[in-house]
Amino acid sequence: MGQQEKVATSLAGAVSEEISASLTAVDAELARRYPGDPGTRQPVHTVYVPGDIFTAGTIRSWGDQALKALDEHAPDAASFAAVLGIPEELAAPVYERVRAKLSREPVEDLRIDFEDGYGPRPDAEEDEAAARAARLISEAYENGTAAPYMGIRMKCMEAAVRDRGIRTTDIFLTGLMRAGGLPEGLVLTLPKVTYPEQVTAFVRLLEAFEEAHGLPSGRLGFEIQIETSQSILAADGTAAVARMIDAARGRATGLHYGTFDYSACVGVSAAYQASDHPAADHAKAVMQVAAAGTGVRVADGSTNVLPVGPTHQVHEAWRLHYGLTRRALARAYYQGWDMHPGHLPTRYAAVYTFYREGLEQAAARLAAYVAKAGGDVMDEPATAKALSGYLLRGIDCGALDTAEVARLTGLTRADLDAFASPRRGGLTVTAP
Repeated sequence: MGQQEKVATSLAGAVSEEISASLTAVDAELARRYPGDPGTRQPVHTVYVPGDIFTAGTIRSWGDQALKALDEHAPDAASFAAVLGIPEELAAPVYERVRAKLSREPVEDLRIDFEDGYGPRPDAEEDEAAARAARLISEAYENGTAAPYMGIRMKCMEAAVRDRGIRTTDIFLTGLMRAGGLPEGLVLTLPKVTYPEQVTAFVRLLEAFEEAHGLPSGRLGFEIQIETSQSILAADGTAAVARMIDAARGRATGLHYGTFDYSACVGVSAAYQASDHPAADHAKAVMQVAAAGTGVRVADGSTNVLPVGPTHQVHEAWRLHYGLTRRALARAYYQGWDMHPGHLPTRYAAVYTFYREGLEQAAARLAAYVAKAGGDVMDEPATAKALSGYLLRGIDCGALDTAEVARLTGLTRADLDAFASPRRGGLTVTAP
C-alpha cells in the first residue's frame, strides 16, 4: 500500500468556523432563491381555449379532432414519418404512441382564457363564464376527465383591465372552493407582466384569498407570461424577469414566452413573428438564465400557422410545428403552446422522437456513471442529473416506459428521482 502519509494543517479550527459564520446569510439566500427543480411533472404543452368556448367535452374533442387529422392526412406510420422526417426505426413506435396518447390523454395542460382569446365582454357575461369555468374544472377532476393541469389565464394587472382580472380570478377561485376545494393540478397564468410590482400585486391578491379561506400560505402559485420587452430589460438596464421571479416570493411556477405580443413589442413584422426569430431566442435565453436553479420553468411560445385545409397544406404546417418543437427541446424548452387540435399530432411526435432517439445512449451513460464503469464519455454528477431528468420527462409524457428505462439503466423510478431532483430527498442510489 506504500508509506502512510502524515497529515498536517496550519490553520486553527476557529478559522473555518469564522468563514462559515461569515457565509451563513449567503447560504440561506442560496437556499431560498435557488432551491432547484421541484421534481414534479412538467407538461409538454399548454392549450388555450377561450372562456366562452370551453365545455366539458373540449379535451376529448381536441383528441378526436387530432386523431381525425391523422386518419385523413397521415393514416399510417410510414406516411407520417415521411412527412416529418422521422427515422424509419422510430416510425412505428412513435406513431403508435402518438395515437395512444391522443386517445388516452390528448391534453396535458389546459388554460381557459379570459385574456386575448376572450377579449372585453360585459361584466355579467364574464362573471358567469368565470363561475362556469370553475364548475367545469371541478367536475372534470371529480369524474376523471380533467387534464393533469388546468386553470385560467385572467386579464393582466394593467390599469384598464386590472379590476376585471382581479374579479375574474376571485370568482373562479371562489367557485372552486365552493365546489370542494382547489384541485392539485390548478394553474393560474398572469399575462402581459411588465413591472415586478405587478407580480407583487398579484401575490397580494392570492395572499388575501388564502387568508379569506384559511388556506396555507403559498398554496396558490402562478405562471408569469413574458410578452413585453420591458419584462426582459428594464429601464435601468437590469433583467426585469429576474426581479419578477423574486417578487413572486416563491409562488412563480413558470415563465411563458408570448411569441406574438413580444415580437410586436420589439417591432418584428407580422410575417416574421415566430418562436425561432432572433428576438425570441434572446428573450428566452434571458428567461432561461434568470430561472435557472429557482424551480421556475420556462415555456416556449406557439405558432399561428394552423394545420388545416388540403393535405399538402396540413403537411407544411405539421413540418413547421414539428421543427419548431424539436428546436425548442434541443434548447431545453420542454413546454410550449398549442393553438389548435391539429398541432397535437406533431407536438407528441416531436417530443416522442426526441426522447426515443436518445433513450439508449442516455440510459447507457447513466448506468455507466452509477456503476463507475467509465467509457468514452466521463460524466459528472451534474450530467447524471441531466440524464435522469431526460429519462423522467420521457416517462412522464408517455414517450418512454418505466420498465424499459429500468431494464436499460438498472434504476428504479425512485432512483431517477433522487438523481434528478435534490428536493426529493437524499441520494440513496448504489451501484447495481
